[in-house]
Amino acid sequence: MADQTDFGFSKVNRHEKAARVAGVFDSVAPRYDLMNDLMSGGLHRLWKHAAVFFADLREGMEVLDVAGGTADLAVSMAKRVGDQGHVVLSDINGAMLSRGRDRMIDAGLMASAIQCDAEALPFESDRFDRVTVAFGLRNMTHKDKALGEMRRVLRPGGKLLVLEFSKVHPSLEKLYDLYSFQVLPRLGRLVAGDEASYRYLAESIRMHPDQESLAALMRDLGFQSVRYTNLTGGVVALHEGTKA
Repeated sequence: MADQTDFGFSKVNRHEKAARVAGVFDSVAPRYDLMNDLMSGGLHRLWKHAAVFFADLREGMEVLDVAGGTADLAVSMAKRVGDQGHVVLSDINGAMLSRGRDRMIDAGLMASAIQCDAEALPFESDRFDRVTVAFGLRNMTHKDKALGEMRRVLRPGGKLLVLEFSKVHPSLEKLYDLYSFQVLPRLGRLVAGDEASYRYLAESIRMHPDQESLAALMRDLGFQSVRYTNLTGGVVALHEGTKA
């Protein structure tokens, strides 16, 4: 039905998805960083390091981190843009954003933390040199609208970087499915006391556009020089696009 969208493998009304996703992240926020390390075997740190490397940050840049959660990416970027630069951490979820803001403060970094919807960013057009979104795009109801907003707030010549789970190499599919649907939910139950949220996270990965589909969407929205890099056999892909 036209008024429905994916919530994992289920269908929900479009206006309900944001609240359902918020419930997931309210639940996982207290153990989010620990679970990231356990779920990925620490690989998420390397994936985020790659995103920061490809961002090609320089002193004085203005950066927006969308759906930045607990701010591990924002902390790394803030160190690279220096005192003359500025990183804005944003997230729709207050529980996640609170943890990210605290991490930035603990690291002694000056940054803004703003709770907002990626589909209606409260920033003027042509403001940021870089916009990043790591493991957040797949949870957005209208991905095209969110990506369009990210393009709007980029300066001409600015770059968007999307780090997200994607389609694995065929040789890894069976093992990846076993891990995603058997191991991951049990890990969520044992460590975070929440099996259902981690089952949703696994399902949401499968419903996210694959590498070529996301690249095509970015091109359709006006991004130039769109490319992607597969990481860990396509478990994760890093998409890049610039604003002309």
